[in-house]
Amino acid sequence: MPYIQQEHRDRLSAGYPIRNSGELNYVISKLIDQYITENEMNYELLNSIIGVLECCKSEIYRRIITVYEENKIDINGDVFECVKNFE
Repeated sequence: MPYIQQEHRDRLSAGYPIRNSGELNYVISKLIDQYITENEMNYELLNSIIGVLECCKSEIYRRIITVYEENKIDINGDVFECVKNFE
């Protein structure tokens, strides 16, 4: 959860880099809080936030994680022998 110490919140608000997953969660949560605060909270708004987060997650997986994993397969070898049947 995004409940980090005040000194860490202050550091992030001053523009310092995000150092861990808790701080990343906090920054994302603050952006969402700001978006909700500046708009009328209703189901459509909340549903759109979940949709945006899902799209971000999918894009991170597609563009970053898949590339990372493929590189690791090339370096270390594949654990799934069964995929050779699809090539």
